Amino acid sequence: MNKLQQLLRYEQTAGVLMIAAIAIGLGAANSPLAPLYELIHDTEVHLRFGALIVEDALAEWVNQGLMVIFFLIVGLEIKRELLEGDLASLRYAALPAIAAVGGMLAPALIYAGFNWDDAAALRGWAIPTATDIVLAVSLLSLLGSRVPAGLKIFLTALAIFDDIGAVLVIAVFYGDALALTPLLVAALAVAGLIVVNRMGITREAAYVIPGLILWVALLKAGVEAALAGVLIAAAVPLRIPRRDVASPLKRTERRLHPWSTLVVVPLFAFFNAGIVIDAASAAQLLDSVSLGIIAGLFLGKQLGILVACWAAVVVGLGQLPKGVTWAQIYGAAVLAGIGFTMSLFVATLAFSDPVLVTSAKLAILVASLLAGVFGLSVIGVSTRAPAPAAQAASGSRT
Repeated sequence: MNKLQQLLRYEQTAGVLMIAAIAIGLGAANSPLAPLYELIHDTEVHLRFGALIVEDALAEWVNQGLMVIFFLIVGLEIKRELLEGDLASLRYAALPAIAAVGGMLAPALIYAGFNWDDAAALRGWAIPTATDIVLAVSLLSLLGSRVPAGLKIFLTALAIFDDIGAVLVIAVFYGDALALTPLLVAALAVAGLIVVNRMGITREAAYVIPGLILWVALLKAGVEAALAGVLIAAAVPLRIPRRDVASPLKRTERRLHPWSTLVVVPLFAFFNAGIVIDAASAAQLLDSVSLGIIAGLFLGKQLGILVACWAAVVVGLGQLPKGVTWAQIYGAAVLAGIGFTMSLFVATLAFSDPVLVTSAKLAILVASLLAGVFGLSVIGVSTRAPAPAAQAASGSRT
């Protein structure tokens, strides 16, 4: 493996690319390049299949099209972890699962408290409930070997359960008015994926055609089209009888994961971070939507996760990972307040008013920045660097 391939395997790379994409999008929207950025953002793209036409702005093709790959990877990771990973054991899965529930409920309640009397704003209740697994884990990895393995597993598992919750929320609460015929086509496509799975077919190409049909059908049916990725992932087999054939799930995850983290997510960040920051937008940080998101992500996440973990440990439903302290759990809880990718995605579904979308996006950026800086600081202070001898021993094992 060459040095470039080794570099791309580091988790930090994905985080750096996303931060760079955010900076470029913000910079372009607030510079003389703003007209060019808007032109790229709003360029209409048409796709025709006979009489069927799918058309939308380029930004929506990223949000509703390319993000299918992101959701596919999320689905593959969830399935693999549940079947044979750290989440396969109830003992290890209980604490992050309970923490994820607390980390979704508290932000939602806080946001609702700020926006209870505004029906339009209240639709954004799910925005602060999401954790960005790419940024959170990437930032945690910046501390290197100082971070206990148990804490990395806890945060990753927490984010995976959080993703499960986010997918369910999007499917139930943020679909449009359903169209029956496309929904029936989507059901047939899902049935096709199940048949391919039950036949033991391992070639990824066999899942592409019913997957594409499913995506278009969900788009036309008024269901969030990106959820097609999760449904496709559920059909891709993890284990097969033949030992001489690699796991289709792991093979697909290995091939698509770099595209998701290094291309799709940065493109999503670029197209969704282009917020014009001026006196008017800064003033929006004091409206109820922005305050609800900031308080929900930065305060609600840490409060909900910490209380849920404490309750689970006290009643015996969960236990802290080996070598992990409560201070480090608190730092991870704060870090879970980074909600960039999924929060932005929910914001684009929740609001049709551009003013509300702008308020939400700016608040997500502010809250994620606060959570990232403070969370890393807490973990850094609470985690001592390993002794030189231990580092040497660790290096000799690798």
